[in-house]
Amino acid sequence: MASATEMSPAEWEVMRVIWTKGQAGSSEIVAVLQAKRDWAESTIKTLLRRLVKKQILTTTTAGRMFVYHPQVSEKVAMAETTTELFDHLCAMKKGGVLADLLTQTTLSQADIQRMQAILAAKLPQAPASVPCNCLGDNCRCEGECVEK
Repeated sequence: MASATEMSPAEWEVMRVIWTKGQAGSSEIVAVLQAKRDWAESTIKTLLRRLVKKQILTTTTAGRMFVYHPQVSEKVAMAETTTELFDHLCAMKKGGVLADLLTQTTLSQADIQRMQAILAAKLPQAPASVPCNCLGDNCRCEGECVEK
C-alpha cells in the first residue's frame, strides 16, 4: 500500500498540484510547477514517475497525454506524515512542538475555535504531566528531556 511518509519534499510539491486539481495531465502539472519553481520538465516527469512507482499516483491516458490520479488523499498523507514525525519525538516535548507550530502558523478563526473546543474537551482527562518515553525506566527527566 502507498505511504505518504515515503515522499520527498519535491514529491509533496507535485502532489499538492494534483490534490488541488483532483487529477491532472502531465502538461498541466509541468506548467503549474514551472510557474512556481525553476524546475525542468524532465525533473517534474521524473518526480511523477517516482510517485507512480511508489503507488501514490496512478495514470490513465487521454489521447497522447498521461493523466495522474492520487491514490492517497491529502488528508491521509498529512496524517501519516505527522503521526510518523510525532512517533519519533519525546512524549514530554510534543506539547511544546505543537505550541511552537501554533505560534508560527497563520490560522483562520474557525481553525482556532475548533482547536479551542478540542483542547477544552481534553483538559478534564489530561494528566498533570506526560512521562518521558526516551529511555524507559532509566530516564531522569525533570520537566524536559536533556541531552546527556
